[in-house]
Amino acid sequence: MHRFKIEGMSCGHCVAAVTREVLTLDPDARVHIDLARGQAEIESARTADQLIAAIAEAGYAAQPAPNA
Repeated sequence: MHRFKIEGMSCGHCVAAVTREVLTLDPDARVHIDLARGQAEIESARTADQLIAAIAEAGYAAQPAPNA
């Protein structure tokens, strides 16, 4: 399980964009995004760096969340 803090998400479109990019990278991933907290939990076999790059493709900066 990877946990990330994602900067700049403000609506459902943002959540959909991030989810779409993660699923493009790993179709088997499970993505849960808490829009209010600006955080994502992603179950994936991909590395944190690969997931951060996918989130960046959606236009958002991500970093590992504290206690991740």
